[in-house]
Amino acid sequence: MRIVFFGTPEFAVPTLTALSHSRHHILGVVTQPDEPKGRGHRMSMSAVKVFALRENIQVLQPESVKDSTLLETLHQWKPDTCVVIAFGRILPRQILDVPQFGCVNLHGSLLPKYRGAAPIQWAICNGEIETGVTSMLMDHGMDTGPILLKRPIAIRPNERAGELAHRLADIGAEVILKTLEALETDTITPQPQNSDHASLAPILKKQDGMIQWSNNASRIANLVRGMDPWPGAHTYYGTEKWRLWDVKSVNYSPSSQSPGTVLDTTRNSITVATGYGTIEIRELQPASRRRMTAHAYLSGHRVNSGSTLTSTPLPLAANTQEETI
Repeated sequence: MRIVFFGTPEFAVPTLTALSHSRHHILGVVTQPDEPKGRGHRMSMSAVKVFALRENIQVLQPESVKDSTLLETLHQWKPDTCVVIAFGRILPRQILDVPQFGCVNLHGSLLPKYRGAAPIQWAICNGEIETGVTSMLMDHGMDTGPILLKRPIAIRPNERAGELAHRLADIGAEVILKTLEALETDTITPQPQNSDHASLAPILKKQDGMIQWSNNASRIANLVRGMDPWPGAHTYYGTEKWRLWDVKSVNYSPSSQSPGTVLDTTRNSITVATGYGTIEIRELQPASRRRMTAHAYLSGHRVNSGSTLTSTPLPLAANTQEETI
């Protein structure tokens, strides 16, 4: 099949790799424009563009999916299908109607659950024990098109969003190859989604990672896993912002202390009350500092029992935070 590939982040690269090594012919890649990143604001290419350039695949980076040049190029290429994975923009009908077999999308959930930009992260945050990937024919809605193939997998205990994304990306490459074969041989019937069972997975914002200690311990532990690697789960100790990297839900009974209260510190952890149950903080990263174990942090800082972790900064005096000498 003659394919145009739409994609941007690392999640899309395994499928692009598999297609480039298959009997199919990639006519070109469409990806997001380069953008400034990091403290130096240096222009950075998408992971898909990096791969395409290395493999000498033509790259298009339109500022808008309604760009007339993009549409003209697609008509000139005459693709059999477009494969779309985490491209980052909704394609207009003019593009969807170009390929003979339509546009095939790979989504990181078992649709119709978790439609939207962050299905992997929200599945973990919500404590799901199973997820998967779905291939579908695209329509004008957001992840609402008829389903082609599904591949379910179990979410591993303590698995983080970044780790799960790598597994799903590899599985997704296999699913897309099987989907294209089925479309080409007319051995698959698209199945409409049941919107009554749909749920949403909206794009992540930095504030989504702020810990609300009134939530129960399991939900907070899931948030830390789901927000890794971005935007990270955050809290405040006094005026100092902490990113929490490794926590464990250790008690599932109500606490007599207010949510966010530091109950105890040990050699390796900081124990905090939640709305129901307690959390052990084992690894954290203070603002503008390196990631470290709780032991390393406590070796240079005093965290007092009875002090409070909050979702907004408090004056240092409120927590009597002190440097140890």
